[in-house]
Amino acid sequence: MSDLPLDQVRTLLAVVDEQSFDRAAAVLHVTPPAVSQRVKALEQRVGRVLVLRTKPVRLTESGQVLVRFARQLTRLESDTRAELGLGGPERDGPAATVAIAVNADSLATWFLGALEDVPADPPVSFDLRSDDQDHTAALLREGQVMAAVTSAPHPVQGCSVTRLGTMRYRAVAAPAFAARWIDGGPLAQRLPAAPAVLFDRKDDLQDRFLRRLTRRRRPEPVRHYIPASVSFVDAVAAGLGWGMVPELQLAGRGLTDLAPDRPTDVPLYWQQWKLDSPPLAGLAAAVARAAARALAR
Repeated sequence: MSDLPLDQVRTLLAVVDEQSFDRAAAVLHVTPPAVSQRVKALEQRVGRVLVLRTKPVRLTESGQVLVRFARQLTRLESDTRAELGLGGPERDGPAATVAIAVNADSLATWFLGALEDVPADPPVSFDLRSDDQDHTAALLREGQVMAAVTSAPHPVQGCSVTRLGTMRYRAVAAPAFAARWIDGGPLAQRLPAAPAVLFDRKDDLQDRFLRRLTRRRRPEPVRHYIPASVSFVDAVAAGLGWGMVPELQLAGRGLTDLAPDRPTDVPLYWQQWKLDSPPLAGLAAAVARAAARALAR
């Protein structure tokens, strides 16, 4: 990697972060043709297409490798400047930026408490990316983030992994909804026909619960997609459907647990780059402490 022009590598990273050549040009204070020329020159140097010129842009597998390198390079440069008392690069300001992928339920319950506990020195700017816990590891693999809360127990290449604990979910519904759709028959027969609330189309917790309950997949006739953790619980409480809600979000809601003896446990892990970085180390320690307080062991 030593013979790669660093201005071209940083330009590729800007294109990925800004999701377009034009916005990358504005951030880098150059013209869009200059951005395009740098990326094209980098592609010619490595002999591979790195980024697909779509809207938004998408990385190829080779591009993902280079973006991981660029992000690690930026992190090391920022840490070195901080240790030397030189401040951060002009583009980033004095605070180090740490990109983190975290599932929405963790973000709505315990994760922000971890960020509050991160040491203020050196200063850190957090860039959070929310996704399903089954998919956050992909953001690490693509070089989009440098750390992630994920359900993936096997480390992404170049990353370390630490178990955080277990987030427990309950199949719940509003009392009036349960009385209308569930009461009067076995749960395994009544629940598959009842409307359900899902976070998004990646959310398979409801289907996973139904498969355990009925031993086969029987999709609900009505599904509501509510892609915000707090609003998801609000929708269940309003009686739009039943849903899998974290125990951490049930207090004071008055929801009916449809299957008290059938919790669904989702193990969570912390994955991060194997990088000797003070901001990353401080973040990892704070996340571990917050998870120990909030998650089941």
